[in-house]
Amino acid sequence: MIKADVLVNNKAWKKYISEPNDYLENKLRKARKTISVFKTKKLNFTLLLSGSNEIKKLNKKFRKKNKSTDILSFPFHENFFLYKLMKKVDNDIYLGDIIINLDKISKDKNKQKFLIAFDKIWIHGLTHLLGYRHKSNRDFSKMNKVENKIFKSIK
Repeated sequence: MIKADVLVNNKAWKKYISEPNDYLENKLRKARKTISVFKTKKLNFTLLLSGSNEIKKLNKKFRKKNKSTDILSFPFHENFFLYKLMKKVDNDIYLGDIIINLDKISKDKNKQKFLIAFDKIWIHGLTHLLGYRHKSNRDFSKMNKVENKIFKSIK
């Protein structure tokens, strides 16, 4: 079962998603029905809903890039260790943290389009926590397939 703790660090998020914990829990409930690893494993992650100032500071501190970005993902485990944990039956696995910048995804005034963009971006962050990368075209293709599968499952 996959679960998320949602923290709101920028009150402007409430304009777009009034109850972010409920919103994400509803999406993850749908994903659990079709994504096998989400059904069988106890997975947890944290999602921080932020703004440009906060994410810029984190980007500078952890990635040495003094600029704002749309999303940051901080996997808790190295891929090899995560793979070993996933093989065990009854582990609670903390996947890591995702930070999303409202200022980079709120350009569209249409709430439905905003929610689609939001869903795509947190799913992208989640796939990073699950060990996927996009350094090569092959890696990008694998990651993109997983993202699309998760996205289709939450509609």
